[in-house]
Amino acid sequence: MYKLIAMDMDGTLLKDDKTISDKTKISIKKALESGIKIVLTSGRPIQGIKKYLDELHLTGEDDYVIGLNGAVICRTSDFSVLSRNAVLTGKDLKYIYRKVKNFNAYFHAFTEKEDLVKIRSRFSDADETRLNLKVRTVDFPSGVNDEDEILKVVLEQEKQVIDEIMPQIPKELFQEYSVFRSVDFMIEFMNKNCNKAAGVEKLAKYLGIKKEEIITIGDSVNDIEMIQYGGLGVAMGNAKNEIKSIADFITKSNEDDGVSNVIEKFIFN
Repeated sequence: MYKLIAMDMDGTLLKDDKTISDKTKISIKKALESGIKIVLTSGRPIQGIKKYLDELHLTGEDDYVIGLNGAVICRTSDFSVLSRNAVLTGKDLKYIYRKVKNFNAYFHAFTEKEDLVKIRSRFSDADETRLNLKVRTVDFPSGVNDEDEILKVVLEQEKQVIDEIMPQIPKELFQEYSVFRSVDFMIEFMNKNCNKAAGVEKLAKYLGIKKEEIITIGDSVNDIEMIQYGGLGVAMGNAKNEIKSIADFITKSNEDDGVSNVIEKFIFN
């Protein structure tokens, strides 16, 4: 019997317009009422997840959320931090910045409470709205201390520009960090030991839930470890073939209530 469903947000729970369908809301409500724990597991910072937690009523004393690709686990009742996983430091940020600063892309970095940018731009303005996260201008790299805790470093630009940049990322960055594109307009750099699976595993151990009692659902490269970790690993119908190939089950797309389909088939069927 499954006890926990860990699901990605963008491209999974959320439709392309960033809303949750009524059908999916109903299925999640039924699962919660049946005692199934629902955990949103996103690459977004916690602030960018809050409104969806409210919408799904995942704000109880025993509800949790995993943000920034597993870097932080919070209780949703008060957003106190239950656990932090492997993170970067200001020293890492400076090293990455020196390697990528000449690319035509918007460079920024997430801390637990802020989005650090060198200059404000249309990208930072969009992120501030989309992620509900305070943007602060700092002088990279001198404005960051070596020991500062950095959860994620990001390069952001239009898809066609990121397409050109990705093959030019120095090989040593791939060797030293986890480097991936969870969405077309972004390249993310994280600690190699930090991923969604690590976050789900840590939360499951805290809750006393076994691996085989977990369903994991995702659609992108930052979901691969999580899909492989789950007792039932599910890929969305809109996922790329490399994601589908490692899944135990392929559900419908995010536009066709794929999350609802999983819940109804494996929890209530």
